[in-house]
Amino acid sequence: MDPDEIANLIEQGLEGARATVVTDGQGHYEAVVVCSAFGGKNRLPRHQMVYATLGDRVGREIHALALKTYTPDEWQAAQQ
Repeated sequence: MDPDEIANLIEQGLEGARATVVTDGQGHYEAVVVCSAFGGKNRLPRHQMVYATLGDRVGREIHALALKTYTPDEWQAAQQ
């Protein structure tokens, strides 16, 4: 699966999200997702929200997905 396609699915499934996805070409992906809907949630619910946007592609076309999830404020702080 193309990384841009995965990023688009995440962004379409999570309103206001921004996603960047890279791959090793072997079905393993890394995604950074910034979304205000992550506010007040810890890592597990955030990851579940992202996985829900990808449906059954995870475990099929997407063999492994490493996630880094941030609220916009967390992302801004991480960039400094």
